[in-house]
Amino acid sequence: MAQLRDIDVVVFDVLGTMVDEPRGIRQAIREASESVGDIDAHVQLWQQHVETAQSAMASGERPYADTDVVDGEAAARVADRMGVSDLAVRERLARAGHRLPPWADAASGLGRLAQFYPVLGLSNASTAALLQLNAHAGLRWHQVLSSDAVKAYKPAAEVYRLAIDVAGVAPERVLMVAAHAWDLRGAQACGMRTAYVERPVGDPPTASDIFDGEFRSLDELISALTESVRRR
Repeated sequence: MAQLRDIDVVVFDVLGTMVDEPRGIRQAIREASESVGDIDAHVQLWQQHVETAQSAMASGERPYADTDVVDGEAAARVADRMGVSDLAVRERLARAGHRLPPWADAASGLGRLAQFYPVLGLSNASTAALLQLNAHAGLRWHQVLSSDAVKAYKPAAEVYRLAIDVAGVAPERVLMVAAHAWDLRGAQACGMRTAYVERPVGDPPTASDIFDGEFRSLDELISALTESVRRR
């Protein structure tokens, strides 16, 4: 993949790209109650609250709050709908984002790539959530960055600029990898290179999207990147 040449640093989205967020939330809901009911409706309620809250912050209608706060609000709504009143159970549900399961290829793929490139995680997850999440999922980064640092959520430009500043190289030498086309569009607008990796819960590119690469799996992306290194 000639378009992936001249990359110095690789940046990965975490939620959805490296870990299966919906599956983790679904499992946490099952653990919270023996009478779950329509679990897909509960997951949808959770995700809709998160999207609404982050949109309100992006528009200035609401002050910034990290994902621990927002997930706590979403969990409370789900717990109320299920009739869960036990405070310990509600608290564990609120921390579902700290123990999301990795995709099967995530940890091993990250380890392979880290032998050739500096790899960064760039996530909307809170700093506290990332600490626990990375340990739970077995993800080992050279450095992981939370949007907490700039009090904004992707696709706000300041989040991508944070990664570019930490990378310490020109934006066009930094590759953003994500399973969400909206995330890659945000990175692209800041001058970063972009690679889409297909995941079942991702946001696929549209006909108008032009990324530097589109891959069916993380292994396919890593093979392209490592081959590029060998040709230098």
